[in-house]
Amino acid sequence: MKEWYNAIKEAQSLSKLEEIRIAVFGKKGVLAAEFAKMKSAPKEQKSQIAKELNEHKSALMNEFTARKITLQTLELQEAMKAEAIDVSLYSTKSEAGALHPVMETMDRIVEYFSSMNFAVKTGNMVEDDFNNFEALNLPKYHPARDMQDTFYFKDEMLLRTHTSPVQIRTMMSTKPPIRMIAPGAVFRRDYDLTHTPMFHQIEGLLVDKEGEVSFANLKYILEDFLKYMFGDVDVRFRPSFFPFTEPSAEVDISCVFCKGEGCRVCSHTGWLEVLGCGIVDPNVFKAVDYKDVSGYAFGLGVERFAMLIHQIGDLRSLFEGDIKLLEQFR
Repeated sequence: MKEWYNAIKEAQSLSKLEEIRIAVFGKKGVLAAEFAKMKSAPKEQKSQIAKELNEHKSALMNEFTARKITLQTLELQEAMKAEAIDVSLYSTKSEAGALHPVMETMDRIVEYFSSMNFAVKTGNMVEDDFNNFEALNLPKYHPARDMQDTFYFKDEMLLRTHTSPVQIRTMMSTKPPIRMIAPGAVFRRDYDLTHTPMFHQIEGLLVDKEGEVSFANLKYILEDFLKYMFGDVDVRFRPSFFPFTEPSAEVDISCVFCKGEGCRVCSHTGWLEVLGCGIVDPNVFKAVDYKDVSGYAFGLGVERFAMLIHQIGDLRSLFEGDIKLLEQFR
């Protein structure tokens, strides 16, 4: 049997080991032949012969199993080595990624206001009624609430409809002066070519001593900001209404598609609405217990800016993950 022990130990492949297994343990193998010889052995020796053969069988099987595990491990290592990928190798097929157009636009906006010394503040997406509405001069049953189709939870909790609650929480925890913007996702029950249930806003707030802030300050920074974003465009301010500012204005730029001559996008007016702004209403300061201060606020939709900058016709396409569209922004 010694030769078979050696044969198992020296087997260099699983196929060779399988040949040895058949030769030793098969129906016509060595062990089967040795057990067959017991028929002609003296009766008093059969027990001893059987014992010795079973011991050899068990020892050979242990040797075979150990060698098989060793060869399987070596074979797996060789396969892994052959299939290994060198991630450091340069490939000309690699394609550079890019920021999503909405995030890229948001970064540009934040970059501008950060350079103007505006702090960047973030807040909760789930808000209470006070911070989202009441503190912003929108008491219960105020008709302007209908303009913001809200996702409500129980106990007067809701998904914020704008990032203005960040301004309220900042004022309630910080003494003026305040100079901040609040970028983030907001939610409204709306879905069409120019609206989605989730979109992004950036709202700004500046608060200082009474008499230190004027509409002229607001007008200057917004004109400069819009030229930074859209280049050489005309800017105009139109009187409007927002519950949290008074006076309020909507801001238009000359159409970036037709250069102000009039087209389908601007409804042949030559103007595109881009943001809202105004002087903070005294009722807002009263809600946060501010006295003898003045300030201005503004708000814009990031998707709206991204659509105008990249001339995208349908707002919903920004959220559909269409590779053909996103590849254009590499």
